[in-house]
Amino acid sequence: MRIGLVVDSACDLPTEYVRDNGIVVLPITIRLGNQEFVDARDPDETQRFYRKHLANTAEGETAPYSIEQIKRLFLDRLVIDYDFVFCLTLASSRSPIFDHATRASFSILSEYKPIRQAAGHTGPFALRVVDTQNLFAAQGVLAAEVVRMTREGASPNRIRERVESLVPNLYGYMLPSNLYHLRARAAKKGDKSVGWLQYALGSALDIKPLIRGFRNETGPVAKLRHYEDAAATCFDFLIRRIKFGLMTRTLCVSYAGDLTQLYKMPGYVELQNVATRSGIELLTSVMSITGAINVGEGALAFGYCAAPHEFG
Repeated sequence: MRIGLVVDSACDLPTEYVRDNGIVVLPITIRLGNQEFVDARDPDETQRFYRKHLANTAEGETAPYSIEQIKRLFLDRLVIDYDFVFCLTLASSRSPIFDHATRASFSILSEYKPIRQAAGHTGPFALRVVDTQNLFAAQGVLAAEVVRMTREGASPNRIRERVESLVPNLYGYMLPSNLYHLRARAAKKGDKSVGWLQYALGSALDIKPLIRGFRNETGPVAKLRHYEDAAATCFDFLIRRIKFGLMTRTLCVSYAGDLTQLYKMPGYVELQNVATRSGIELLTSVMSITGAINVGEGALAFGYCAAPHEFG
C-alpha cells in the first residue's frame, strides 16, 4: 500500500528529510505589509526571509490553505499518488488548519473514485487528519514516526493507533530570544501568555519564559536567566529526558535563524553526542517562516514524546 504524509509548513523538519521522504507540505501564506511569502519550506525563500530579518516584524499576518485548496491538492494529486494519506496539522487551538483539513476530507472521500479510476487505480483511497495538539519542532516528532513506520511496512491502522497514542505524550517547548516581539505577536492574537508585567520584568532582568505546548495548551512553565544560559539549561534537560527514556527514537530541534548559531550554543554538542550514543535520531532544522513570524528571530524550539513529567 502506498502511504503518503502531509504536514503544514509550521512543522519543523530538515529540508533534506522532507524531500527524501516525499513529505507533502501544506503552505501557509505570510503577509508583511506589501510583501507576501508563501511558506512551503523552500530553503531559498526561508534563507532570504531570515537574511532580511523579516522575522522581527510583529505586524505579519498568516493565512493557511483554505478548505478548497486542501481539497484540490488531494483530488488533483494525492488520491492518485497514494492509497492512504496521513495529514498531521498544527495544534487546533492555535490554527484553523485542522478544521480546514477535516472539512475538506469529507468532500475528498466522496469525490475521489472517478479520479482514481481514470488514473487506473481501482482500489479505495483513505486519509486520516490528525491534530498534533502541538507546534513547530514537536510536530516533526510525529511526522518522523509516520515515516519510520511506513519504511518498516506497517499498516495504516497500526500507524494510526501509534500516532494517536503519542499525541497525548507529545511535548513541545519554545525559548524566545526577543520578548518584545513575542509579546507584540501575542497581543495581536489576543494571547495573554506573556503579559505586560512579565514582559517588563523579563526585559529588565534578561529573563526568558520557557513556553510549553502540551495537549493543545501553550503557556510558560519556567523563567530562565540569559538566553545562552537558558538554552544550555534546555539542552541539559533534553539530555536527562533521553536518559530517562523517550517514547520514540526521534528528537526534533529547530532554531529561528542560521543553524551555525545553534551549533555554537553551550550544551548543544553534548546533546548531539548523548543522542548518538543512545540511538536517538536528532533532527535539527531551521524554524519555519510561519513559526518565526510568531515567536521572533533567534527562538529555539524542541519536541519529543515521553511519559508525563514536568520541566526541571
